[in-house]
Amino acid sequence: MSVYSGLNRRGFLRGLGAAVSLPALESMRPLMAATAGSVAQTASGAPLRMAYLTVPNGVNVEQWRPQGVGSGLELGKSMVPLEGLKDDFQVFTGFSHKHATAGPDGAGDHARSNATFLTGARARKTSGSDIKVGVSVDQIAARAVQDETRLSSLELTCDGVRKSGNCDSGYSCAYQFNLSWRSENQPMTPESNPRLVFERLFGGGSGKDRATGMRSRLASQQSILDFISDDAKAMHKHLGRNDQQKLDEYLTGVRELEQRIEKAESFGSSVDPGVAAPSGQPSDYGEHMRLIMDMMVLGFQTDSTRVASFLMAHDGSNRNFKSIGVGEGHHNISHHKGKKDNLEKIQKIDQYYLTQLAYFFQKMKETEDVDGKSLLHNSMIVYGSGISDGNRHNHDDLPIIVGGNGGGSFTPGRHVDLREEVPLSNLYVRMLNEFGVETESFGDSTGSLKRI
Repeated sequence: MSVYSGLNRRGFLRGLGAAVSLPALESMRPLMAATAGSVAQTASGAPLRMAYLTVPNGVNVEQWRPQGVGSGLELGKSMVPLEGLKDDFQVFTGFSHKHATAGPDGAGDHARSNATFLTGARARKTSGSDIKVGVSVDQIAARAVQDETRLSSLELTCDGVRKSGNCDSGYSCAYQFNLSWRSENQPMTPESNPRLVFERLFGGGSGKDRATGMRSRLASQQSILDFISDDAKAMHKHLGRNDQQKLDEYLTGVRELEQRIEKAESFGSSVDPGVAAPSGQPSDYGEHMRLIMDMMVLGFQTDSTRVASFLMAHDGSNRNFKSIGVGEGHHNISHHKGKKDNLEKIQKIDQYYLTQLAYFFQKMKETEDVDGKSLLHNSMIVYGSGISDGNRHNHDDLPIIVGGNGGGSFTPGRHVDLREEVPLSNLYVRMLNEFGVETESFGDSTGSLKRI
């Protein structure tokens, strides 16, 4: 097979103010093998990815938890959307986050849930500028790969951005609207606008060049692919048939994603119950989440990044779900008081979110990686909430799913009952070590999780 002379593991197709990363190509495998063993790589030499997705307000625990343990798990009603993917994830029972509990700080469980989820640390109770929590696990990983990929990490959300003000019983809004933290007092601002995420992934050159290129594309209504077409054609001639097909399919996918974003923007600003939505955000919440997930897949597929976090909704969110027959606000009905009607509505919301997760898992599974396996196989994906039962506001027995095989080091397709309270931070220690970041502790960990 011939190999494009300019091909390397950070290969790009370039044009005016634009740079489109290359997908997984067979021609890259010799380069992949040569770099095997470095940080954030699997045993095969393929990139290892790490992602964290969170949902708010806890779950209907009885409908969430699977029946049986080990590989004999039977998924509960809420997890029906994941039935066809049972071999690709694990469900855990027994994780906790002690620093999300009240302790001496009283009310504010939603703010603490959000702030603690990826840090394992206790947030200082303040609505002022003296916020303090801890560095999040994704940012520790991101530092390790900052020289390996175009973007060290992606921070994503379907909410607006808030960095100040009082949001939950004396806690700063910064805790509730940010999942990722670069330092004890500096959150990583997440992006909710799919177009801006797209431009971040594919913008090239200096900040000025990217802005110029973006304005030029928008003014002429051109696709980003128009600007890299010459480079794509030149490369196409030097690839084998399989790689030519992969490149064509990938570029088609990029264009389809552009079209979806353009369609979403054509409807103008949407409205999130009582709050104006960011410009360019799809009016349909499910479509918004799926577009953001598509961005994560593209970022992983092109090795533009290996670390991502996605705040699907901030804890305490009172969004309604009229499209599935739930007209009340999520937060309000999470205080269900044991009422059957409320619990049924919570189960519907849980299932709705898991339908989006199934979409993400399936897309990751269908995308071939450089070693011939799937992106999902070569990933570690944590999905869950920092609250278990919204009525109790408890932070033990957390609803946690771990997707992917971790490149072959994880054992999906089972329900793991830890049979005791184990810090969620123990999972993060294990993930950091798998990622090539050797550590013995993180947050409130007591060691590295062995059963995974």
